[in-house]
Amino acid sequence: MNDLNYVSHIPLFVVLVSMAAVPLILASSRKPNLRETWTLLAAGTKFLLVFSLLPGALEGRSAVLHLLEISPGVDLALKADPFGVFFALISSSLWIFTSFYSIGYVRGNNEHKQTRYFASFAMCLSATMGIAFSANLLTFIIFYEMLTISTYPLVIHKETSESISGGRQYLLYTLTAGLFLIAAAAWTYQLTGTMDFKAGGLFAGTSFPGSTMTVLFFLFLAGVGVKAAIMPLHSWLPTAMVAPTPVSALLHAVAVVKSGVFGVIRVVGFVFGPEVMAAYGLNIILAIFAGTTILVASLIAFRQDNLKRRLAYSTIGHLSYIVLGAALLSPSGFTGGMLHIATHATMKITLFFCAGAIYVNLHRENISQLNGIGKIMPWTMGAFAIGSLGLAGVPPVNGFVSKWFLALGALEADHLVVLGIYVLSGLLNAGYFFPIVHRAFFREGEHLEGHREASALMVVPLVITAMLSVLIGVCPDLFFHFYELASLIAQSLTGGLL
Repeated sequence: MNDLNYVSHIPLFVVLVSMAAVPLILASSRKPNLRETWTLLAAGTKFLLVFSLLPGALEGRSAVLHLLEISPGVDLALKADPFGVFFALISSSLWIFTSFYSIGYVRGNNEHKQTRYFASFAMCLSATMGIAFSANLLTFIIFYEMLTISTYPLVIHKETSESISGGRQYLLYTLTAGLFLIAAAAWTYQLTGTMDFKAGGLFAGTSFPGSTMTVLFFLFLAGVGVKAAIMPLHSWLPTAMVAPTPVSALLHAVAVVKSGVFGVIRVVGFVFGPEVMAAYGLNIILAIFAGTTILVASLIAFRQDNLKRRLAYSTIGHLSYIVLGAALLSPSGFTGGMLHIATHATMKITLFFCAGAIYVNLHRENISQLNGIGKIMPWTMGAFAIGSLGLAGVPPVNGFVSKWFLALGALEADHLVVLGIYVLSGLLNAGYFFPIVHRAFFREGEHLEGHREASALMVVPLVITAMLSVLIGVCPDLFFHFYELASLIAQSLTGGLL
């Protein structure tokens, strides 16, 4: 074991803590306050454990733990490297806010099967932490599939025909993607004799026919591209918006789709590596898919009157910001892409929290019904305005910071077309978000008498996540050192390639 790795059980505890909360949550089904206490304790404990790994990650060190050797070179192992800690910090911190928000949502909306809801949420976070801390492709696949299965009860939570249909489509897409990922991992092991993630790529220094590498890359892209919602693998995501709003926030900001783009960067930077990606032109293939997704998803968003569906197509576009940043293979491109995982998370979870508060408070789901609501829900719509500004790339919200590095990455790689895509997408973001804010604050609404803000359990989390979006925009290293971590990871991946 090299000097940058040290043995630690903390990654395992991070995975297990919310898993251990599941039976406690199920046993407390008739005591809602106790049930939700277990949820909050698990969320807080998980975050503190992840946060304890941050100092080592900032030094470039990784906490490792080998769980089970299946055969030589094939084992189940956890490794909290800087990139894994980066992702785990985002997910574990936002789960705390989502947990408080969920309590207000399910009570305010009188949701059924609340115990199943909270238990499934806990399992999702265990799986997400496992993805973050996977040391190799085998471990990654196991937790990736665990995330799929544990999310399904949340997607079908309402148990309507529409939600059941959406859940089936979700499983069809994600389980099929898992098969592609298994095939890609097996082929990788056959070619290299290892499945361990390695900064700079485990294919670095190897030479295989171009056709082999291209087909293998497409297998990986099909495997991780579904959860990353890269077009044409995206249609499950808008359909899954039939789920309760906190679930939508989980899908878009904390777990599922972020696990997808996390997987894309793992494949690009830790499996193939920048040198191999460039040598075989694989980054160009990835850039074409990502650039197309950004523009097409933004245009489709204009046509959506349903607020959550518009947010869904916005997410599809912004996920490909991250993918396109990785495809640039430049230090700033990787830095901007990783930063956008964090910045998009705080902004998009804010917007979904706002959508849920509007639904619980006013039972309105369509943008055309939102006239004047800013007057009765100023905190909610003020937070929505902050998130909208950030996604359009307006400073000082944190979206500006990640977009700045993505643009810089395009210039470093001498890809002016990519720079144009980022600029045009920012304008399109303003075009489909700003009219919502204008409706809320500058148009007269109907049937708003007697209404005011939603419960504090919902409003306080969305205000905090909006404030975090601004604070991290002003100081990207505030609290979690996201910029420092992203820069460190980008340097380890590129090694001065460009």
